[in-house]
Amino acid sequence: MRVLSYRASEQDAGKRVETVLLDQLQVSHGLLSRLKRRENGICVNGRRVYATYVLQAGDQVTADVGDAEPPRHLDPVRMDLAVPYEDEDLLVLDKPANVPVHPTRDPKERSLEQGLLAYLPKEAYPHFVSRLDKGTTGLMLVAKSGYVHELMKRRLHTEDYYREYLAVADGTVTPATGTVDAPIGLADGSSYRHCVRPDGAKSCTVYETLSTANGRTLLRLLPQTGRTHQLRVHMAYLGYPLTGDWLYGARSDAIDRPALHSHYLAFVHPLTGERIECRSPLPPDMKNLIS
Repeated sequence: MRVLSYRASEQDAGKRVETVLLDQLQVSHGLLSRLKRRENGICVNGRRVYATYVLQAGDQVTADVGDAEPPRHLDPVRMDLAVPYEDEDLLVLDKPANVPVHPTRDPKERSLEQGLLAYLPKEAYPHFVSRLDKGTTGLMLVAKSGYVHELMKRRLHTEDYYREYLAVADGTVTPATGTVDAPIGLADGSSYRHCVRPDGAKSCTVYETLSTANGRTLLRLLPQTGRTHQLRVHMAYLGYPLTGDWLYGARSDAIDRPALHSHYLAFVHPLTGERIECRSPLPPDMKNLIS
């Protein structure tokens, strides 16, 4: 259970409690509707009130914004998880290779969602702020409630949420730095593969060469938008697919996945205002490609 607390100021006097929840605590209209039906969802000075309750200066407002019930049922699966940062509302997960974020059609394949269900307290449920492909490694942000998840979603692709990726591409990328501004959509006849196409969604990636070796290029990739497979599609579009990317390039004996790693994550905490920074070093299988 996650309970927010707010003391009404002189400026709040005469306002309805629902106004303060929407404006000061950034509660969405959907969550406000659920709070109205939830026992002790909205309280003032420890007493349950209607959303139309008129506040006085000094009133203590509390709201139970925790998830009332899990969005769906999954069996928890205990697994080793690397968690470089965690607090009451958020955690950063360092994702291993070839583990899906969500369950797949294979009932024997475990997912990070199931692993987090075993890791988190029973009253918390993992809400992924952004997702990584099954083969991609590195840092992911996870909210422990739908309320915090919504707050973080509003910060995606702003100065309050920043990501850097490291990638290894086949060939010597030329020019060494640049911006790929090319719309992405589903490839014709596919429900999974994406491509650059004129009627696709706006997609932008900034790239920078860090080093070259063994006929490959180590890159820093900065996504300015968040399309499915964006970094992989954009590098293949330039003619330099990621090493091991069987979907947009070619399979490789040197690595069994696309050589892509979420290396750096920085964000402003939506409740505390603190800036959080996490780094994850280049994994060994990608190091071997350029050593």
